[in-house]
Amino acid sequence: MLTDLKISTNHGCGECPIRHRAVCARCDADELEQLDEIKYYRSFEAGQTVVWAGDRMDFVGSVVSGVAALTQTMEDGRTQMVGLLLPSDFAGRPGRDTAAYDVVATTDLVMCCFRKKPFEKMMAETPHIAQRLLQMTLDELDAAREWMLVLGRKTAREKIASLLVIIARRDASLQLHGMVGELKFTLPLTREAMADYLGLTLETVSRQISALKRDKVILLEGKRIITIPNFTRLLEEAGDDNDGGMLA
Repeated sequence: MLTDLKISTNHGCGECPIRHRAVCARCDADELEQLDEIKYYRSFEAGQTVVWAGDRMDFVGSVVSGVAALTQTMEDGRTQMVGLLLPSDFAGRPGRDTAAYDVVATTDLVMCCFRKKPFEKMMAETPHIAQRLLQMTLDELDAAREWMLVLGRKTAREKIASLLVIIARRDASLQLHGMVGELKFTLPLTREAMADYLGLTLETVSRQISALKRDKVILLEGKRIITIPNFTRLLEEAGDDNDGGMLA
């Protein structure tokens, strides 16, 4: 489950639970040893700020467990959540000294951090890291474009279903199992955070989750444990097809 990955902060990169998806996914043994020398772990409590927009950011790194929100504050004080960092997602930008967004832990968070200057040096010398980071950046761009469609064109019910699809797919990838059969995961966001991210009211989020439960699209244990009996049906509710694209 996304928030239940077991992590020890004294293991090597080879034992990392997110390694198959992280920036080091293509590294060989020698490269992993180099990363071990420049990495350290940081833990944050839910609600704690990892970095403020505009602050100097002397590290980059991957989310190992938990979820963080990327937010932007307008001049009048209004804030907007503009993205999520899920396990294996990369935070920070090599070559940029300051943070572009506020990064706030939505749940308890563990990050595998790399000192920025040594990491930038490794990028220049290690094609595996540069190639993987480029691939992750392009995947993030695709996801951002898809999210524009979610926010701009989908109904409230489709928005909730789309977010559940994203989380279910990430959980399946981290756990190394396919999207077949019954899927179960812990929802890593409160309903308040979901409302902020989706541009909905808290009441609308609660009402739509209850409707999906009533229609047996999802099963709910408490407020956070989600079971998806039939992933194809959830895709249909999200307006997506089996390949992850939009239905015509």
